[in-house]
Amino acid sequence: MDVAVLAYDGVFDSGLAAILDVLDGANAMRGELAQPPPAWRVTTHGFRRSVRTAAGHLVQTAPADTAAAADLLVVPALAERRPESLLAHVSGAASAPVRRLVATARERGTPVASACTGTFLLAESGVLDGRRATTSWWLAPVFRTRYPAVEVDQTRMVITSDGVTTAGAAFGHVDLALAVVRRTSPALADLVARYLVVDERPSQSAYTIPGALARSDPLVSAFEGWVRGRLSGPISISAAAHELGVSERTLQRTVRRTLGISPVRFVQDLRVEQAAHLLRTTDLSLEAVARTVGYEHANTLRVLLRRLTGRTAGALRGPEG
Repeated sequence: MDVAVLAYDGVFDSGLAAILDVLDGANAMRGELAQPPPAWRVTTHGFRRSVRTAAGHLVQTAPADTAAAADLLVVPALAERRPESLLAHVSGAASAPVRRLVATARERGTPVASACTGTFLLAESGVLDGRRATTSWWLAPVFRTRYPAVEVDQTRMVITSDGVTTAGAAFGHVDLALAVVRRTSPALADLVARYLVVDERPSQSAYTIPGALARSDPLVSAFEGWVRGRLSGPISISAAAHELGVSERTLQRTVRRTLGISPVRFVQDLRVEQAAHLLRTTDLSLEAVARTVGYEHANTLRVLLRRLTGRTAGALRGPEG
C-alpha cells in the first residue's frame, strides 16, 4: 500500500512522527508473522521541497501533487490549540493547498485520514459532510458549530466513515496509524501495539473534562455550575431551566448543540467525573461514593463508570484500593 503523509508548515511534530514511526515499525515487524501482510510504502509529501514543522524542524518532502494518487492520504494535525486561530488558519489562504489536495484525493476515490486539529482541515475541505467523524474532545463544540453537516462523536478515538478516517486528540495519531495497520493485519497491529506499549483506546470518554466542554457556551456553563452544586440529590432539568431563566426546550437544544448530548447525559458525565475523582483520592466505599454523587444504588454507578470511562471502579481506585 502506498501511503502519502502530508507535511506542511506548522504541522504538529509528534503527530507527523507518530504516523511515520508506527508504519515504519509495522514494516519492521512484518517478518515476525507466519503470514506477513504486504509492506506499507510511506512517502512524506509537501508543497515545497522543505517544510518547517511547528517546532522548527525542516522536513524534506516529495511533491504534493503526486500524493492524491496514493492508496491513502494522511494529514497530520496542525500545531494550534486556540479555537479562533485554528479556524482562521484552516479556512484561510495558508491552508488552501491542503484543502484542495484533500478534496482532489476524495474525488479520485483515495481514502484520507487525519487526527486532532487535522480533522478541521478535512471538514473545511468538505469531505466530512454527511459523514460520521471524531476530533479532539475539547474542540468538539467548536467543530460541531463550524461544521453542522458532520455527525460528530467526540467520545470515539477512531472513526471510519465512507473512506474518511478521523481520530481524536493529539496522540490519537498513534491510534490512527494502528487503525491503518489493523485494516490490513489485526495481528500485526496488536504486535506493534505491544512493542510500543500502547493500550487499546477505543474511546476518549475517560479523558474528557466535562467542564472544559461546558465553557464553550454561557448557558451550558451556567447549567454545569447549577448541576455541580446539586450532585448529591435529585436533579430536575425543568427546575434547572427555570432557575437559569430559559425554557426547558432552550436548555435541551443548547446543550445538545454544544455538547452533542442531552442534559441528562451531561449530568451523568458530571456525576461519573466526580465519582472517579473520589475513588482515586478517598477511601470512601463505592456505596458511599454513589450516594455522594446522587445514586441510591452502587450498581447504578458501577454500570455508568464502565460505560462512560471504560474502566471498573476497582481499576479507578488503583491496585491498593
